[in-house]
Amino acid sequence: MATEHLSPLDLAFWRIESADHPMHLGALAVFRAAGPGAAERAAELLTVRCTAVPRLRRRIRDVLLPVGAAAWSPDPGFDPARHVFLVRTDEEVPHAAAGPLMARPLDRALPPWEAHVLAGPDPDSFAVLFKFHHALADGLGALALAATLFDEGTAPRPPVRPVPEQRAGSLLRRLPGALAARVQDVGQALEIGAAVARAGLPLGVPTALTADSTGAGAREVACLALDLDEVNLVRKGAGGTVNDVLIALVAGALRRWLAERGDPEPWGAGPRALIPVSRRRGPGGAGGAGNRLSGYLLRLPLAEADPLCRLNRVRAAMDRNKDAGPARGAGAVALLADHVHPLGHRLGGPLVAQAARLLFDILVTSVPLPGFSFTLGGSPVREVYPLAPLARGQSLAVAVSTYRGTVHYGLVADAAAVPDLAALAGALRAELDTLVREVS
Repeated sequence: MATEHLSPLDLAFWRIESADHPMHLGALAVFRAAGPGAAERAAELLTVRCTAVPRLRRRIRDVLLPVGAAAWSPDPGFDPARHVFLVRTDEEVPHAAAGPLMARPLDRALPPWEAHVLAGPDPDSFAVLFKFHHALADGLGALALAATLFDEGTAPRPPVRPVPEQRAGSLLRRLPGALAARVQDVGQALEIGAAVARAGLPLGVPTALTADSTGAGAREVACLALDLDEVNLVRKGAGGTVNDVLIALVAGALRRWLAERGDPEPWGAGPRALIPVSRRRGPGGAGGAGNRLSGYLLRLPLAEADPLCRLNRVRAAMDRNKDAGPARGAGAVALLADHVHPLGHRLGGPLVAQAARLLFDILVTSVPLPGFSFTLGGSPVREVYPLAPLARGQSLAVAVSTYRGTVHYGLVADAAAVPDLAALAGALRAELDTLVREVS
Protein backbone atom coordinates (compact mmCIF):
# COMPACT_ATOMS: atom_id res chain seq x y z
CA MET A 1 0.00 0.00 0.00
CA ALA A 2 1.34 3.40 -0.99
CA THR A 3 2.27 5.80 1.80
CA GLU A 4 -0.36 8.51 2.32
CA HIS A 5 1.45 11.68 3.27
CA LEU A 6 -0.29 14.55 4.99
CA SER A 7 -1.17 17.34 2.58
CA PRO A 8 0.79 20.58 3.07
CA LEU A 9 -2.11 22.25 4.90
CA ASP A 10 -2.77 19.20 7.08
CA LEU A 11 0.95 19.09 7.90
CA ALA A 12 0.90 22.79 8.79
CA PHE A 13 -1.93 22.24 11.28
CA TRP A 14 -0.01 19.29 12.78
CA ARG A 15 3.23 21.25 13.17
CA ILE A 16 1.86 24.50 14.64
CA GLU A 17 0.22 22.77 17.61
CA SER A 18 1.55 23.27 21.11
CA ALA A 19 0.47 21.97 24.51
CA ASP A 20 -1.13 25.33 25.38
CA HIS A 21 -2.73 25.81 21.96
CA PRO A 22 -4.09 22.49 20.69
CA MET A 23 -5.29 22.37 17.11
CA HIS A 24 -8.43 20.27 17.33
CA LEU A 25 -11.93 21.10 16.19
CA GLY A 26 -14.87 20.34 18.43
CA ALA A 27 -18.57 19.67 18.08
CA LEU A 28 -20.84 19.55 21.10
CA ALA A 29 -23.96 17.55 20.27
CA VAL A 30 -26.81 17.67 22.80
CA PHE A 31 -29.22 14.70 22.71
CA ARG A 32 -32.70 14.05 24.00
CA ALA A 33 -32.29 10.82 25.93
CA ALA A 34 -34.28 7.87 24.61
CA GLY A 35 -34.95 6.34 28.02
CA PRO A 36 -32.82 5.49 31.06
CA GLY A 37 -29.16 4.67 30.44
CA ALA A 38 -29.10 6.54 27.11
CA ALA A 39 -25.67 8.09 27.79
CA GLU A 40 -24.15 4.72 28.67
CA ARG A 41 -25.69 3.19 25.56
CA ALA A 42 -24.25 6.02 23.43
CA ALA A 43 -20.76 5.42 24.82
CA GLU A 44 -21.03 1.70 24.07
CA LEU A 45 -22.16 2.33 20.50
CA LEU A 46 -19.38 4.84 19.83
CA THR A 47 -16.85 2.37 21.21
CA VAL A 48 -18.05 -0.37 18.88
CA ARG A 49 -18.61 1.73 15.78
CA CYS A 50 -15.31 3.59 15.77
CA THR A 51 -13.43 0.33 15.20
CA ALA A 52 -15.21 -0.05 11.84
CA VAL A 53 -14.07 3.35 10.51
CA PRO A 54 -10.56 3.00 9.00
CA ARG A 55 -9.78 6.73 9.17
CA LEU A 56 -10.41 6.71 12.93
CA ARG A 57 -7.87 3.91 13.39
CA ARG A 58 -4.97 5.79 11.80
CA ARG A 59 -2.29 7.81 13.53
CA ILE A 60 0.28 10.30 12.24
CA ARG A 61 3.96 9.39 12.11
CA ASP A 62 7.07 11.18 10.87
CA VAL A 63 8.74 9.78 7.75
CA LEU A 64 12.30 9.93 6.48
CA LEU A 65 11.45 11.19 3.00
CA PRO A 66 10.57 13.82 2.11
CA VAL A 67 12.48 15.31 5.02
CA GLY A 68 10.08 16.89 7.49
CA ALA A 69 6.98 15.14 6.13
CA ALA A 70 4.48 13.00 8.02
CA ALA A 71 2.15 10.25 6.93
CA TRP A 72 -0.89 8.29 8.03
CA SER A 73 -0.43 4.72 9.23
CA PRO A 74 -2.72 2.18 10.93
CA ASP A 75 -2.41 2.07 14.71
CA PRO A 76 -1.60 -1.59 15.42
CA GLY A 77 -2.60 -1.21 19.06
CA PHE A 78 -5.81 0.74 18.44
CA ASP A 79 -7.93 0.69 21.59
CA PRO A 80 -11.33 2.43 21.45
CA ALA A 81 -11.21 2.86 25.23
CA ARG A 82 -8.47 5.46 24.67
CA HIS A 83 -10.76 7.51 22.44
CA VAL A 84 -14.30 7.16 23.80
CA PHE A 85 -14.97 8.30 27.37
CA LEU A 86 -18.05 8.39 29.58
CA VAL A 87 -17.85 11.52 31.74
CA ARG A 88 -20.07 12.00 34.79
CA THR A 89 -20.58 15.68 35.46
CA ASP A 90 -22.58 17.79 37.90
CA GLU A 91 -22.77 20.66 35.41
CA GLU A 92 -26.31 21.65 34.49
CA VAL A 93 -25.26 22.74 30.99
CA PRO A 94 -22.88 20.56 28.94
CA HIS A 95 -20.75 23.39 27.61
CA ALA A 96 -19.53 24.09 31.15
CA ALA A 97 -17.81 20.71 31.11
CA ALA A 98 -16.56 21.17 27.54
CA GLY A 99 -14.10 23.98 28.33
CA PRO A 100 -11.51 21.89 30.22
CA LEU A 101 -11.84 19.11 27.64
CA MET A 102 -11.23 21.51 24.75
CA ALA A 103 -8.11 22.81 26.51
CA ARG A 104 -6.59 19.34 26.71
CA PRO A 105 -4.51 18.36 23.66
CA LEU A 106 -5.08 15.06 21.91
CA ASP A 107 -2.46 12.35 22.39
CA ARG A 108 -0.22 12.76 19.34
CA ALA A 109 0.91 9.13 19.53
CA LEU A 110 -2.67 7.93 18.94
CA PRO A 111 -5.21 8.46 16.17
CA PRO A 112 -6.02 12.16 16.68
CA TRP A 113 -9.64 12.18 17.83
CA GLU A 114 -11.79 11.67 20.95
CA ALA A 115 -15.46 11.44 21.88
CA HIS A 116 -16.56 12.39 25.41
CA VAL A 117 -20.08 11.36 26.40
CA LEU A 118 -21.20 13.87 29.05
CA ALA A 119 -23.80 12.47 31.44
CA GLY A 120 -25.15 15.30 33.59
CA PRO A 121 -27.80 15.57 36.27
CA ASP A 122 -30.67 15.83 33.75
CA PRO A 123 -31.91 12.28 33.02
CA ASP A 124 -33.70 13.47 29.88
CA SER A 125 -30.58 14.63 28.02
CA PHE A 126 -26.88 14.01 27.55
CA ALA A 127 -24.17 15.41 25.29
CA VAL A 128 -21.23 14.20 23.26
CA LEU A 129 -18.15 16.34 22.70
CA PHE A 130 -16.34 15.20 19.55
CA LYS A 131 -12.73 16.32 19.11
CA PHE A 132 -10.96 15.90 15.76
CA HIS A 133 -7.48 17.23 15.09
CA HIS A 134 -7.41 19.81 12.32
CA ALA A 135 -4.83 17.65 10.54
CA LEU A 136 -7.45 14.91 10.32
CA ALA A 137 -10.30 17.01 8.95
CA ASP A 138 -11.74 20.45 8.41
CA GLY A 139 -15.27 21.28 9.55
CA LEU A 140 -17.06 19.48 6.73
CA GLY A 141 -14.66 16.56 6.90
CA ALA A 142 -15.28 16.25 10.64
CA LEU A 143 -19.01 16.19 9.93
CA ALA A 144 -18.51 13.32 7.51
CA LEU A 145 -16.48 11.42 10.11
CA ALA A 146 -19.01 12.00 12.87
CA ALA A 147 -21.77 10.83 10.52
CA THR A 148 -20.15 7.38 10.38
CA LEU A 149 -20.72 6.98 14.12
CA PHE A 150 -24.43 7.85 14.24
CA ASP A 151 -27.30 5.47 13.69
CA GLU A 152 -27.76 3.97 10.23
CA GLY A 153 -30.42 5.74 8.24
CA THR A 154 -30.08 9.08 10.04
CA ALA A 155 -26.93 10.27 8.32
CA PRO A 156 -25.57 9.23 4.91
CA ARG A 157 -22.12 7.70 4.92
CA PRO A 158 -19.55 9.66 2.91
CA PRO A 159 -18.74 7.90 -0.37
CA VAL A 160 -15.32 6.36 -0.85
CA ARG A 161 -13.61 7.98 -3.82
CA PRO A 162 -10.79 5.87 -5.26
CA VAL A 163 -7.60 7.62 -6.28
CA PRO A 164 -7.13 7.17 -10.04
CA GLU A 165 -4.06 5.22 -11.12
CA GLN A 166 -1.36 7.37 -12.69
CA ARG A 167 0.54 5.93 -15.66
CA ALA A 168 3.95 7.17 -16.77
CA GLY A 169 2.77 8.11 -20.25
CA SER A 170 -0.11 10.20 -18.97
CA LEU A 171 2.20 12.02 -16.55
CA LEU A 172 4.60 12.93 -19.36
CA ARG A 173 1.77 14.25 -21.51
CA ARG A 174 0.60 16.41 -18.61
CA LEU A 175 4.07 17.82 -17.83
CA PRO A 176 3.78 21.11 -19.83
CA GLY A 177 0.45 21.86 -18.20
CA ALA A 178 1.90 21.04 -14.78
CA LEU A 179 4.78 23.48 -15.33
CA ALA A 180 2.35 26.21 -16.36
CA ALA A 181 0.23 25.51 -13.29
CA ARG A 182 3.36 25.76 -11.13
CA VAL A 183 4.15 29.20 -12.51
CA GLN A 184 0.55 30.24 -11.89
CA ASP A 185 0.79 28.93 -8.31
CA VAL A 186 3.90 31.02 -7.64
CA GLY A 187 2.11 34.10 -8.91
CA GLN A 188 -0.87 33.33 -6.70
CA ALA A 189 1.40 32.94 -3.67
CA LEU A 190 3.04 36.31 -4.31
CA GLU A 191 -0.37 37.95 -4.69
CA ILE A 192 -1.64 36.44 -1.42
CA GLY A 193 1.54 37.46 0.37
CA ALA A 194 1.18 41.03 -0.82
CA ALA A 195 -2.47 41.08 0.31
CA VAL A 196 -1.46 39.80 3.75
CA ALA A 197 1.11 42.57 4.05
CA ARG A 198 -1.45 45.22 3.09
CA ALA A 199 -4.03 43.86 5.55
CA GLY A 200 -1.63 43.43 8.42
CA LEU A 201 -2.03 46.77 10.18
CA PRO A 202 -3.74 46.20 13.59
CA LEU A 203 -6.15 49.14 13.39
CA GLY A 204 -8.86 49.29 16.01
CA VAL A 205 -8.29 45.88 17.61
CA PRO A 206 -9.76 45.83 21.16
CA THR A 207 -7.39 44.56 23.81
CA ALA A 208 -10.13 42.14 24.87
CA LEU A 209 -9.44 40.19 21.66
CA THR A 210 -5.79 39.60 22.54
CA ALA A 211 -4.41 37.13 25.03
CA ASP A 212 -1.09 36.50 26.70
CA SER A 213 0.61 34.03 24.36
CA THR A 214 2.46 32.50 27.33
CA GLY A 215 -0.79 31.61 29.11
CA ALA A 216 -1.60 28.19 30.50
CA GLY A 217 -4.18 27.43 27.82
CA ALA A 218 -7.30 27.26 30.01
CA ARG A 219 -10.49 27.46 27.96
CA GLU A 220 -14.04 28.65 28.49
CA VAL A 221 -16.90 27.52 26.23
CA ALA A 222 -20.27 29.20 25.83
CA CYS A 223 -23.14 28.15 23.56
CA LEU A 224 -26.16 30.02 22.26
CA ALA A 225 -29.14 28.90 20.16
CA LEU A 226 -31.03 31.43 18.02
CA ASP A 227 -34.14 31.05 15.89
CA LEU A 228 -33.26 30.78 12.19
CA ASP A 229 -36.62 32.34 11.30
CA GLU A 230 -35.55 35.54 13.08
CA VAL A 231 -32.24 35.54 11.22
CA ASN A 232 -34.10 35.10 7.92
CA LEU A 233 -36.41 37.95 8.88
CA VAL A 234 -33.39 40.24 9.18
CA ARG A 235 -31.94 38.90 5.93
CA LYS A 236 -35.14 39.59 4.01
CA GLY A 237 -35.55 43.03 5.52
CA ALA A 238 -31.96 44.23 5.18
CA GLY A 239 -30.65 42.16 2.25
CA GLY A 240 -27.61 39.96 1.96
CA THR A 241 -27.20 36.35 2.98
CA VAL A 242 -27.78 34.43 6.18
CA ASN A 243 -24.01 34.27 6.64
CA ASP A 244 -23.77 38.07 6.32
CA VAL A 245 -26.30 38.40 9.14
CA LEU A 246 -24.47 35.85 11.31
CA ILE A 247 -21.17 37.72 10.91
CA ALA A 248 -22.84 41.07 11.57
CA LEU A 249 -24.32 39.61 14.77
CA VAL A 250 -20.77 38.86 15.94
CA ALA A 251 -19.69 42.44 15.19
CA GLY A 252 -22.67 43.94 17.02
CA ALA A 253 -22.30 41.56 19.96
CA LEU A 254 -18.62 42.46 20.35
CA ARG A 255 -19.51 46.17 20.39
CA ARG A 256 -22.18 45.60 23.08
CA TRP A 257 -19.94 43.35 25.12
CA LEU A 258 -17.06 45.84 25.11
CA ALA A 259 -19.41 48.61 26.25
CA GLU A 260 -20.74 46.44 29.09
CA ARG A 261 -17.19 45.74 30.21
CA GLY A 262 -16.42 49.45 30.28
CA ASP A 263 -13.75 49.11 27.60
CA PRO A 264 -12.83 52.09 25.40
CA GLU A 265 -15.15 53.00 22.53
CA PRO A 266 -14.24 50.99 19.37
CA TRP A 267 -12.33 52.99 16.78
CA GLY A 268 -10.63 52.55 13.44
CA ALA A 269 -11.26 49.90 10.82
CA GLY A 270 -11.89 47.21 13.41
CA PRO A 271 -10.49 43.74 14.11
CA ARG A 272 -9.67 41.44 11.20
CA ALA A 273 -11.97 38.43 11.07
CA LEU A 274 -10.80 35.33 9.22
CA ILE A 275 -13.79 33.64 7.57
CA PRO A 276 -12.78 30.12 6.44
CA VAL A 277 -14.19 29.02 3.09
CA SER A 278 -14.57 25.34 2.24
CA ARG A 279 -13.30 24.19 -1.13
CA ARG A 280 -15.53 21.11 -0.96
CA ARG A 281 -18.96 20.63 -2.48
CA GLY A 282 -20.24 19.10 0.73
CA PRO A 283 -19.56 16.34 3.29
CA GLY A 284 -17.77 13.54 1.51
CA GLY A 285 -17.70 15.58 -1.68
CA ALA A 286 -14.90 16.27 -4.09
CA GLY A 287 -11.52 16.77 -2.55
CA GLY A 288 -11.15 13.67 -0.40
CA ALA A 289 -9.94 13.59 3.17
CA GLY A 290 -8.07 16.26 5.09
CA ASN A 291 -8.43 20.02 4.82
CA ARG A 292 -9.75 21.79 1.73
CA LEU A 293 -9.81 25.35 2.99
CA SER A 294 -9.26 28.91 1.91
CA GLY A 295 -10.70 32.01 3.51
CA TYR A 296 -11.86 35.60 3.39
CA LEU A 297 -10.54 38.41 5.58
CA LEU A 298 -12.75 41.32 6.56
CA ARG A 299 -12.76 44.08 9.15
CA LEU A 300 -15.55 43.85 11.70
CA PRO A 301 -16.97 47.42 11.84
CA LEU A 302 -17.21 47.73 15.63
CA ALA A 303 -16.95 51.52 15.47
CA GLU A 304 -20.22 51.72 13.51
CA ALA A 305 -23.01 52.47 16.02
CA ASP A 306 -25.99 51.80 13.74
CA PRO A 307 -26.81 48.04 13.57
CA LEU A 308 -28.19 48.13 10.01
CA CYS A 309 -25.20 50.12 8.80
CA ARG A 310 -22.94 47.52 10.43
CA LEU A 311 -24.78 44.78 8.56
CA ASN A 312 -24.53 46.68 5.29
CA ARG A 313 -20.79 47.15 5.74
CA VAL A 314 -20.31 43.44 6.49
CA ARG A 315 -22.39 42.53 3.44
CA ALA A 316 -20.38 44.88 1.20
CA ALA A 317 -17.08 43.44 2.47
CA MET A 318 -18.27 39.87 1.91
CA ASP A 319 -19.46 40.79 -1.59
CA ARG A 320 -16.00 42.14 -2.40
CA ASN A 321 -14.41 38.95 -1.11
CA LYS A 322 -16.75 36.77 -3.15
CA ASP A 323 -16.10 38.80 -6.29
CA ALA A 324 -12.36 38.25 -5.85
CA GLY A 325 -12.85 34.56 -5.05
CA PRO A 326 -11.43 32.34 -2.27
CA ALA A 327 -8.07 31.90 -3.98
CA ARG A 328 -7.05 35.56 -3.68
CA GLY A 329 -6.62 38.11 -0.95
CA ALA A 330 -5.26 38.02 2.59
CA GLY A 331 -7.85 35.49 3.74
CA ALA A 332 -6.46 32.86 1.37
CA VAL A 333 -3.33 32.56 3.52
CA ALA A 334 -4.04 28.84 4.06
CA LEU A 335 -3.20 28.24 0.40
CA LEU A 336 0.39 29.34 1.05
CA ALA A 337 0.95 26.03 2.89
CA ASP A 338 1.12 24.33 -0.53
CA HIS A 339 4.25 26.32 -1.36
CA VAL A 340 6.24 25.33 1.74
CA HIS A 341 8.55 22.30 1.79
CA PRO A 342 7.70 19.74 4.53
CA LEU A 343 10.95 20.61 6.31
CA GLY A 344 9.82 24.23 6.36
CA HIS A 345 6.61 23.18 8.11
CA ARG A 346 8.60 21.16 10.63
CA LEU A 347 11.11 23.87 11.45
CA GLY A 348 8.84 26.86 11.02
CA GLY A 349 5.69 25.50 12.68
CA PRO A 350 6.35 27.14 16.07
CA LEU A 351 7.10 30.48 14.38
CA VAL A 352 3.94 30.31 12.27
CA ALA A 353 1.90 29.51 15.38
CA GLN A 354 3.17 32.66 17.08
CA ALA A 355 2.45 34.74 13.96
CA ALA A 356 -1.32 34.05 13.91
CA ARG A 357 -1.98 37.40 15.60
CA LEU A 358 -0.19 39.14 12.73
CA LEU A 359 -2.55 37.55 10.20
CA PHE A 360 -5.98 37.94 11.83
CA ASP A 361 -7.56 38.92 15.15
CA ILE A 362 -10.57 36.62 15.46
CA LEU A 363 -11.82 33.48 13.73
CA VAL A 364 -15.47 33.42 12.66
CA THR A 365 -16.28 30.14 10.95
CA SER A 366 -19.50 28.56 9.71
CA VAL A 367 -20.06 24.80 9.45
CA PRO A 368 -23.17 23.91 7.40
CA LEU A 369 -25.16 20.93 8.63
CA PRO A 370 -27.67 18.87 6.67
CA GLY A 371 -31.40 19.24 7.17
CA PHE A 372 -32.03 15.68 8.32
CA SER A 373 -31.85 14.48 11.93
CA PHE A 374 -29.02 12.62 13.63
CA THR A 375 -29.65 9.95 16.26
CA LEU A 376 -27.38 7.83 18.42
CA GLY A 377 -28.85 4.74 20.02
CA GLY A 378 -32.28 6.12 19.19
CA SER A 379 -31.57 9.39 21.03
CA PRO A 380 -32.10 12.33 18.65
CA VAL A 381 -29.72 15.28 18.43
CA ARG A 382 -31.38 18.48 19.62
CA GLU A 383 -28.51 20.93 19.25
CA VAL A 384 -25.09 20.97 17.58
CA TYR A 385 -22.50 23.57 18.62
CA PRO A 386 -19.28 23.72 16.56
CA LEU A 387 -16.15 24.70 18.48
CA ALA A 388 -13.04 26.12 16.82
CA PRO A 389 -9.39 26.00 17.96
CA LEU A 390 -7.93 29.13 19.53
CA ALA A 391 -4.79 30.56 17.95
CA ARG A 392 -1.85 31.74 20.06
CA GLY A 393 -2.24 35.34 21.17
CA GLN A 394 -5.98 35.44 20.45
CA SER A 395 -8.67 35.37 23.09
CA LEU A 396 -11.78 34.32 21.14
CA ALA A 397 -12.90 32.01 18.33
CA VAL A 398 -16.49 31.90 17.06
CA ALA A 399 -18.09 28.99 15.20
CA VAL A 400 -21.67 28.79 14.01
CA SER A 401 -23.88 26.11 12.45
CA THR A 402 -27.52 25.80 11.48
CA TYR A 403 -29.35 22.61 12.41
CA ARG A 404 -33.07 21.97 11.95
CA GLY A 405 -34.21 25.58 12.02
CA THR A 406 -31.89 26.76 14.79
CA VAL A 407 -28.64 28.69 14.62
CA HIS A 408 -26.03 27.42 17.08
CA TYR A 409 -23.11 29.61 18.13
CA GLY A 410 -20.15 27.96 19.82
CA LEU A 411 -17.74 30.37 21.54
CA VAL A 412 -14.27 29.30 22.70
CA ALA A 413 -12.20 31.77 24.71
CA ASP A 414 -8.99 32.09 26.65
CA ALA A 415 -10.28 31.79 30.23
CA ALA A 416 -7.87 34.39 31.61
CA ALA A 417 -8.53 37.00 28.91
CA VAL A 418 -12.31 36.47 28.71
CA PRO A 419 -13.72 35.49 32.10
CA ASP A 420 -17.16 36.82 31.10
CA LEU A 421 -17.83 34.73 28.00
CA ALA A 422 -21.47 34.18 28.98
CA ALA A 423 -21.99 37.95 28.69
CA LEU A 424 -20.80 37.83 25.07
CA ALA A 425 -23.29 35.06 24.34
CA GLY A 426 -26.02 37.24 25.84
CA ALA A 427 -24.89 40.14 23.65
CA LEU A 428 -25.44 37.97 20.56
CA ARG A 429 -29.04 37.41 21.64
CA ALA A 430 -29.54 41.14 22.28
CA GLU A 431 -28.05 42.08 18.91
CA LEU A 432 -30.44 39.80 17.04
CA ASP A 433 -33.38 41.27 18.98
CA THR A 434 -32.26 44.75 17.93
CA LEU A 435 -31.93 43.84 14.25
CA VAL A 436 -35.35 42.19 14.27
CA ARG A 437 -36.86 45.39 15.66
CA GLU A 438 -35.02 47.48 13.09
CA VAL A 439 -36.46 45.56 10.12
CA SER A 440 -39.95 44.97 11.55
